[in-house]
Amino acid sequence: MEHREKPRILIVDDEKMNLKVLADLLREEYRPVLARDGEQALQHAFGDAPPDLILLDVIMPQLGGYEVIKRLKENDRTKNIPVIFVTSLDSVVDEEYGLKLGAVDYITKPFSPPIVKIRVHNHLRIVHQYKLLDQLAYLDGLTEISNRRRFEEYFQREWARSARNGTPFSLAMVDVDFFKPYNDHYGHAMGDRTLQRIAKALDHALLRPADLIARYGGEEFIMLLPETDAFAAKAVAERALKAVAALNIPHQHSSAAPHVTVSIGLVTTRINGDITPQAFIAGADKNLYLAKEGGRNRVVAGVIGF
Repeated sequence: MEHREKPRILIVDDEKMNLKVLADLLREEYRPVLARDGEQALQHAFGDAPPDLILLDVIMPQLGGYEVIKRLKENDRTKNIPVIFVTSLDSVVDEEYGLKLGAVDYITKPFSPPIVKIRVHNHLRIVHQYKLLDQLAYLDGLTEISNRRRFEEYFQREWARSARNGTPFSLAMVDVDFFKPYNDHYGHAMGDRTLQRIAKALDHALLRPADLIARYGGEEFIMLLPETDAFAAKAVAERALKAVAALNIPHQHSSAAPHVTVSIGLVTTRINGDITPQAFIAGADKNLYLAKEGGRNRVVAGVIGF
């Protein structure tokens, strides 16, 4: 069974007793993180492990709750974290202003503990549902691996990171050999099933969490290998080649082998101003073409930009 970590709730209040009451109330189901002022709240929110929800007081010294939520909403990493104001300001005007700033709820003090728990639960459930929908938007419907949209966004981010850090960067284009004859002979239902099995085999060939396999289109896949030099990338590509062959899926209409195989075009670079992302992908595509011309069922690798 998959272990699911408790959601993190950031509780922000300058009164120690309020922090204790809310933390004790939520500790059984959630992981409370406490902040005594607005600056501490922003440090937690902008840190490596941002909270899943924030309970935020309004009246605090130096940096109040209204200013905190404004800064949260200005940042792409934190703008979607739900914020619930928990405050002694109980006028309709105050509540309206808080909600206009982007809070998902407004609870006045003294609060009812059961009501706080229910509202926290409801808003976290909504967040969970949105995250599931967001994940589905990045999955290929057939193979259930990442789709092209997910690849393109991840590629841009990792390309920029690699350029900043000066680390090697590798990418592989993978194409199923003679897939049209396979579909024509065995049928599209079997073809879909074969693509699913190939996708799983390619995914298992990747050993690091930072590596990504995506369906690029039709029978073509793409493997993104950040911080991976040419030697290590070649090992990954060869492992992927063997993983597909090991499926031993019969293919009577392939001249490459009696079973389903793939061809892989691999390229590695150390990013500098002379190479663009488009040229990098084109390099992998060129090597894929050479792999096909060379007889398929093989890896053709190269380096550019060094």
